[in-house]
Amino acid sequence: MLQPKKSKYRKQFRGKMGGISSAANSVDFGEYGLQSKECGWVTDRQLESARRVITGHIKRRGKVWLRVFPDKPFTKKPNDVKMGKGKGDIEGYVAVVRPGRVLFELGGVIESIAREAFRLASHKLPIKTRIIKKTEI
Repeated sequence: MLQPKKSKYRKQFRGKMGGISSAANSVDFGEYGLQSKECGWVTDRQLESARRVITGHIKRRGKVWLRVFPDKPFTKKPNDVKMGKGKGDIEGYVAVVRPGRVLFELGGVIESIAREAFRLASHKLPIKTRIIKKTEI
């Protein structure tokens, strides 16, 4: 799964999820993109599952760009543990996604294949998404 090689601090605060994305909000590398419409956390497993669906559907014809990286650790305490005694252990990593952020880009395939690949990938993600072209904003 995707995770950072090293980080300065092992655990992070949960943080805020308000506002719209100011970075990576347009298609820069490919011709088509999958853009988020709402905010949320996308785990490394969800991103990998969506990426595998896209690459499987295009059958290695085009090129896929992953525009987000899960670098935020989230923690979880085990079941049946009393309150207190510090923060839990790291459970996994998430990418904080805000509205307007492009998650995936696709190039080198026709539009119908790209739309179907992104439709299948959007079912793997916990947030609402839309498909955009390079000419759109």
